[in-house]
Amino acid sequence: MNEKLIISGGRRLEGELRVTAAKNSVLPLIACCIMSEEEIHIHNCPQIADIFSMIDIIRAIGGSAELKNGTLSVNCKYANPQLVTADLTSSIRSSVFILGPILARFHYADISYPGGCEIGLRPIDLHIYGLKCLGIKVTEYGGMIICDGDNKRGGVVELDFPSVGATENIMMAGTLGSGVTVIRNAAREPEIVDLQNFINYLGGKVHGAGTGVITVEGVKSLGGGEYTPLGDRIAAATYLTAVGSAGGRAQITGAQPELMYAVLEKLKRAGCEITELNDGVRIVSSGKLHAVHKIETQPFPGYPTDMQPQITAMLAAADGTSFIVENMFENRFKYTAQLIKMGANIIVKDRVAVVKGVKKLSGALVAAEDLRGGAALVAAAIGADGDSVITGVRHIDRGYDKIENAFALLGADIKRVIEN
Repeated sequence: MNEKLIISGGRRLEGELRVTAAKNSVLPLIACCIMSEEEIHIHNCPQIADIFSMIDIIRAIGGSAELKNGTLSVNCKYANPQLVTADLTSSIRSSVFILGPILARFHYADISYPGGCEIGLRPIDLHIYGLKCLGIKVTEYGGMIICDGDNKRGGVVELDFPSVGATENIMMAGTLGSGVTVIRNAAREPEIVDLQNFINYLGGKVHGAGTGVITVEGVKSLGGGEYTPLGDRIAAATYLTAVGSAGGRAQITGAQPELMYAVLEKLKRAGCEITELNDGVRIVSSGKLHAVHKIETQPFPGYPTDMQPQITAMLAAADGTSFIVENMFENRFKYTAQLIKMGANIIVKDRVAVVKGVKKLSGALVAAEDLRGGAALVAAAIGADGDSVITGVRHIDRGYDKIENAFALLGADIKRVIEN
């Protein structure tokens, strides 16, 4: 079954849209549930492919998981880590998060290398290094990661790079058991703070998230309860950039504006009027934007790599030349070939894209090849002249809850077509 989005561009966007919980928060939270033998309810969950993949993993290892009316109910009392299969973990990058929780509770893990978007190598060396620092024996063989945690203890982990995934995995690995784990040069993303809050709500002892040093004191067990994760700052910022390029006025709520400052500052420089709200952002755009001289992706609080394709799509029809530097992933400019089909003038050399703004993009047949690049194509098509057809929608569905419905609420002419 193939699905595609058909978009008639040129409409100004107007209205109000509320985002759900952050994909990048919910995925490690689901994995964290493996450490508890009690029922846990996570509210405001988006219905996206990556979350359903994690639900499949929880069920496959003997736990129960059900997403109903925005609430995900998880119970891992009868989980058995020996039931993890390669076909499950190879389909989703975030499956690597189950390593830490499984080792914390069961002291043994055996999984295949995780899959996901092909935007770069994204090695899990830092994950493995961190686990080894906790006394865990790790063997890599035949595409499998085999971990023996019988001698797991607290330890000091000095990360060479502030990796979000490695930070979160090590936090969870150190949550159960004896000893104190210290993570230095830890990633500072808001989703890490959310994971800390979740672990502590369940009875854990984690301190320092949001800074460069995180301390985890091992506890004997975690409990259950109800939790509402952080709002999705990346989804919110995606919709803001679409309004920026199409023109109009909209109110995007459900995400904290202080967590989007790097993106909001670039929107202001491009000519958008931004008003911060208690629980979101109001944007007004004429649709006639000007270039932003230089944008470099950086770990939080710098400009997020997950918003690089969307801002590039917006600036493709801005007046002047913008320079986009991608410091996080080496293959993240693949989507620009599709924007060029729409009339964009973009030259990519290594990790730098030179974006010479054109007067207007034009509708075209384009293909989404990864999550955020796909979202950028949708935003570009909404602001373009004429009709666009976007294939590869499954990539977009990994991170956006029915993106066509969200944009339709803002007045876009967009529909999903299913072909058998």
